[in-house]
Amino acid sequence: MARRRQLRPEERDLWQAVARTLRPMHGALPEDVAQEAIVPKEGLPPAVPPPPREAVLPRFRLGEKAAPTAKPAPQPVLRMDAGLHKKMIRGKIAPEARIDLHGMTLSVAHPELIAFLFSAQASGKRLVLVITGKGKQVYEPVPRPIGALRHQVPHWLRLPPLSAVVQEVTEAHLRHGGTGAFYVWLRRG
Repeated sequence: MARRRQLRPEERDLWQAVARTLRPMHGALPEDVAQEAIVPKEGLPPAVPPPPREAVLPRFRLGEKAAPTAKPAPQPVLRMDAGLHKKMIRGKIAPEARIDLHGMTLSVAHPELIAFLFSAQASGKRLVLVITGKGKQVYEPVPRPIGALRHQVPHWLRLPPLSAVVQEVTEAHLRHGGTGAFYVWLRRG
């Protein structure tokens, strides 16, 4: 094994000058750098000692359990029967009613959607299809919202007054409109 070369005095002085200006990125400096950085030299201000190692990383002993980590993000809660949900997202269940919001503005579409969903629930329907359209790509110098209905309808369905009627919202199967439509499973009336 090759021997390590010893630093010359001017190299050591240069290294200590640089080490004194170091600030730890993620906690403490390595032991040898921290000890050299603390030793003040003539003409240079003394460096601030690093925080104790235990403050940065807690000690770990064999046989101990690791500290709890952050929990993963919760999955959306399925509020309907899993079998029915699987059939619905595969397009095996035909919607009992549908509303097409194409060409409507947001201010016109919102009251239409509310009236449609309340009347569908009152008539005993469970699965309805809300068609929003995919939105079109607009190449203009002035920015416009693209697919405003497609973006806004899921929010409306989760907010009052519709949250009292809606049990589940899922993107429709390709045979029922794909990304331009939503299945809405209504609560019993």
